[in-house]
Amino acid sequence: MYSRVIDGKVLTLAASGWTYDFTFVLYDKETESLWYHLAGTTGLTCISGQFKDRKLEELSSVKTRWNNWRQQNNDTKFLKY
Repeated sequence: MYSRVIDGKVLTLAASGWTYDFTFVLYDKETESLWYHLAGTTGLTCISGQFKDRKLEELSSVKTRWNNWRQQNNDTKFLKY
């Protein structure tokens, strides 16, 4: 999971339709820069576009079951459709 904030701007990340080494290449809708997690690095690196060679910070995350999450974070809201 990565931060979407760079230079105080919030980016909207989406799948670019490209893959490299079986991993999705993302792009941001604001500048159409391409983003990829380079092996051996932390964060998401801009590989093409306005933010080339800049990184989006990697955020800490946990893998857990919904019922465990809900017990520990009972104020969590979700979208039901």
